[in-house]
Amino acid sequence: MQPSSRRIGPRRVAALASVTALTLAVSTSATTGRPTGPAAPARSTALRPCMIHGRVGVQMSEGVPTSSGYARATGVVRAVNLMVDFSDAPGRGSALSRLAEFFPQTRRWFAISSYGRLDYRPEAPIRHWLRMPRPFKAYGIARGAPFDPGYRRLVQDIVAAADPEVDFRRYQLVNVLVTPNAGPSALDTVLSVTFADNGGAPVADGVPVANASFIYSRQDDGSGSYAVTGYRVLPHENGHVFGLPDLYTQEGGGAVGHWDIMSEDWGADNDLLAWHKWKLGWLDDSQVGCATTRGTTAYTLTPLARAGGRKLVFIPIGPTAGYALELRTREGNDAAVCRPGVLVYRVDSGVDSGNGPITVYDSRPDSGGCTRSPNVQPELSDAPFVPGETFEDPKAGVAVSVVARNPSGGYRVQVTRR
Repeated sequence: MQPSSRRIGPRRVAALASVTALTLAVSTSATTGRPTGPAAPARSTALRPCMIHGRVGVQMSEGVPTSSGYARATGVVRAVNLMVDFSDAPGRGSALSRLAEFFPQTRRWFAISSYGRLDYRPEAPIRHWLRMPRPFKAYGIARGAPFDPGYRRLVQDIVAAADPEVDFRRYQLVNVLVTPNAGPSALDTVLSVTFADNGGAPVADGVPVANASFIYSRQDDGSGSYAVTGYRVLPHENGHVFGLPDLYTQEGGGAVGHWDIMSEDWGADNDLLAWHKWKLGWLDDSQVGCATTRGTTAYTLTPLARAGGRKLVFIPIGPTAGYALELRTREGNDAAVCRPGVLVYRVDSGVDSGNGPITVYDSRPDSGGCTRSPNVQPELSDAPFVPGETFEDPKAGVAVSVVARNPSGGYRVQVTRR
């Protein structure tokens, strides 16, 4: 079977560029003395063949474990939120109303997705708009803009304005919530961006502002939907801070669809893939099966949205790639699931962020999917495999059969390696 794909016209591409939160996550090789990501936990020997690693030159890899320059994703993580405006784009309404577009929704999303393992604590020590000393246009910020020189100047100005009231040493990440009238509408151009593992960033209180997300505009389709779903641009951007790459490609979210917030963060809620949850430390090794044995091995997957039980089976097919299996159902953060079943996808840690490191395989190619709005890419909405269906990769000698659903909602699968 081949991954589904569709060609889309220029106008559709423009729309995807807005609603899929196409962002630039910049990582550098610089290291800092600031404690960020924890040391990689000891892994089960049985899982080592499934801990695929990235290639040289891949800045934000799907490899396990995540490098230590990113913010940790377990335990208490404090995020400072700074609401910023400019003389040529003064904040409309209160700064706290801007903050309320993202919290407590973002904190709740992370609590559900991580099974409570991430205690995300947002703080806003400055409760008013933080006015920058230069007009917005002076920073030269545009879609895809590099860190230097515009963002470096902006971070320097933010630190200078906030430092008397903010102790940056308290925080593992920084959220800059820009007044929505600065820059274009998200329906025209998405500016939201994250600079992660950026050890060369300006220093505040003795530590570099190395993991920072900048949120612009509103993901509003004209109906005011941002009030319900628009907050999800922030957990997407914070996903980069935790070391997760973008899963969309130049054509949008067609490679993964709505199955991970790093692919689509528009419309109804969606969760992260089980691979990402393992990468972030939200799944124990006991919840992961590493299918390396020749012959047929049976596994029982429990719904990803529920705590406990096996969540992921990985089938390595090389040092940097393999197939992942997980069970997705309509619960938890997965409000848009219209065809529950076993999701099959390929992970390639040798492919960089934004180039398609993950590909979901469609059990019903060219069906059009089982949902339309609010999904941006509906074709993959019915991708999961159900009992009686099989995925095969003859070249790799791999077959996955979904055998049955048990009374508690788990699915029994068989993995065959030749």
